[in-house]
Amino acid sequence: MPDSLAPFIPVADAVAALLKPHAEVVVHDLGNGTIRHIANRLSRRAVGDPSLNDIGELPAADDTVIGPYPKTNADGRPMKSVTAVLRDGRGKPTGLMCINLDVSMFAAMQGTLKDFLRFADDAPRPAALFREDWREEVNDLVGQFLGERGTSLAALELSEREALVRVLASRGLFDIRHAANYIAQVLGVSRATLYKTLKAVR
Repeated sequence: MPDSLAPFIPVADAVAALLKPHAEVVVHDLGNGTIRHIANRLSRRAVGDPSLNDIGELPAADDTVIGPYPKTNADGRPMKSVTAVLRDGRGKPTGLMCINLDVSMFAAMQGTLKDFLRFADDAPRPAALFREDWREEVNDLVGQFLGERGTSLAALELSEREALVRVLASRGLFDIRHAANYIAQVLGVSRATLYKTLKAVR
């Protein structure tokens, strides 16, 4: 009888090698209900252990890919997992390939980044330093505009650039001496283009 799972073993090894040391790839044999192969073992399981996976209990057994879904490793580390249903030449499910990604490091990094980026709990920005800094106001307005739209200056369409110039004009920034030069540099356009856009929105 052909070994339908053998071709998937190198695939498991390749995925584990690419994501090493953060991912474990497990191939389950649904025929005998055991673990057939483990690449880059992170759990306490071993080849030959009961897989504890029943294809009949999977909610999406007809799908090719199940997940991603959360799991917890034996040592408490959070995992992000995805399972591929492996089939033989007749389309019958014969195995499962489970990729378990250790996301504990990324969770720690996320916490660290939040600490670095936390402003609300800190002292407010000293007004005396920024009251006269219209450049800071330009930067803030441009950043807020781009953030709300999930875009970048390079990706702005004409209508979006006009909307941004309208926002800047509404704050009186074009009435400040030399501000137009700075705004043109920020937007990556010439002064002529900037004034043309300004004329169109006024």
